[in-house]
Amino acid sequence: MSTYLLFPTAIGTCGLIWGPHGIVAVQLPESNDSSTLARLLRKEGGNATRDGQPPPAVQRAIEDIVALLAGEHRDLRHAPLDMRAVPEFFRSVYEVVRRIPPGKTLSYGEVAARCGDAAAARSVGQAMARNPFPIIVPCHRVLAAHGQTGGFSARGGTTTKLRLLAIEGVTLGIEGGTLAIEGASGNLSLPW
Repeated sequence: MSTYLLFPTAIGTCGLIWGPHGIVAVQLPESNDSSTLARLLRKEGGNATRDGQPPPAVQRAIEDIVALLAGEHRDLRHAPLDMRAVPEFFRSVYEVVRRIPPGKTLSYGEVAARCGDAAAARSVGQAMARNPFPIIVPCHRVLAAHGQTGGFSARGGTTTKLRLLAIEGVTLGIEGGTLAIEGASGNLSLPW
């Protein structure tokens, strides 16, 4: 049986579901708590209950998510994830992405290469779009080729992605009509 918890953060109410094998899903804020809960429960199939306290490892992950969204650099690689239902390639992508530290980024192609298939950038994008663990698997730290932000499936889309990067200290600035991101691998400029 899975258990859920909604918790306040600097960017709004987030949600998390855990079970006996670790964290099953994470939800970034929606327009209100009811919408956040509804989207969180859809990720898990709607079978989670609200009863129970998080085990220590899950509680630590929640505390670290709250701190990270408040601007502290926190490493969430310790958070126990239940990836039994995640396809094998997606699991390898998520493990690579989990190693990107706060304030840094990689491109979809770089993630693909680190997974052993440099031509799989599009598949990496699909894994990011279906990421059930945003923030813990920091898909906002993965950018498209040629300095494009790429998509972001959370409420607010790429605006939220850029906000999360800014919270982590990725410097955003405008240079010659482009949005430049410092902290990205290489020197990326995003069209403004």
